[in-house]
Amino acid sequence: MVRAASTIRAGRIGRKTSVADIAIIVFIVALSFTCIVPFLYMIALSFSSNEAIISQKVSLWPVDFTVETYKTILSDADMLYTLGYSIVLTIFYTVVCMFLTICAAYPLTKKRLWGRNFLLSALVFTMYFSGGLIPSYILIKNLGMMDTIWSLVLPGAMSVFNLIILKTFFSSLPESLEESASIDGCSDLGILLRIVLPLSLPSIATLSLFYAVDRWNGFQDALFYITKKELYPMQLKLYQIISANQQLDSQQGGEGSVGSFIVPESLKAASVMFTTIPILLIYPKLQKYFVDGVMTGAIKG
Repeated sequence: MVRAASTIRAGRIGRKTSVADIAIIVFIVALSFTCIVPFLYMIALSFSSNEAIISQKVSLWPVDFTVETYKTILSDADMLYTLGYSIVLTIFYTVVCMFLTICAAYPLTKKRLWGRNFLLSALVFTMYFSGGLIPSYILIKNLGMMDTIWSLVLPGAMSVFNLIILKTFFSSLPESLEESASIDGCSDLGILLRIVLPLSLPSIATLSLFYAVDRWNGFQDALFYITKKELYPMQLKLYQIISANQQLDSQQGGEGSVGSFIVPESLKAASVMFTTIPILLIYPKLQKYFVDGVMTGAIKG
């Protein structure tokens, strides 16, 4: 009887666990589907004909498949240059941001740093209050950074939010490691380079991706500070192409929407795909660091 009762209870627990697992899987699949559907819709729009888009026949599959939209984007003689320039700009921006973030986060973990709490409070203050758009524009202009790459790098060179994340990760590392290295004669810089940074690769990779995506998707600062075409980042270049297409549409009174040029919706969808694909190619390379970061946090928690 006892064995039979225990077997029945074990079977019930197994059924409950399997039902819970199924419910979790269904929920995750549904959540993933809601994220994938808009992406599939944008792909379908970018490969559909003007007639299909205007008549609203496009759903999740291209109608009257065409690549004219991508030909319109790539037909710009400067597009390849803009793509290469945007990649270099994003890499340079990410390196500068991570260098400044590391240099600020590591000293703030040291209790012997005089005025540490005041410095951290001053940095946090900037998360809630800023000078505003007009003062920022005047500052960039007075510093002579208009139409230079520095106007796209220095104003957002360090995110306080990312700084706090990295500082928290540095603080979670065992102090015994640094104490042992210090006893062996290692300086603070040596401890940072040889111990702290190698152990912090998951968080550094994560924050680097945050910075890279932020710069790659950046548009507003380039619109305000850049007028030279050779300094246009990808987002601003695509904005110029879409604006030119919409202007042509307005000049023709909408009569050419089905004919000679691409409707704005298709062009916008192709622009989204054009700027999203590079990030999608980078993410799998950094995915293992995200997993390592989650596992490290779980173990330390």
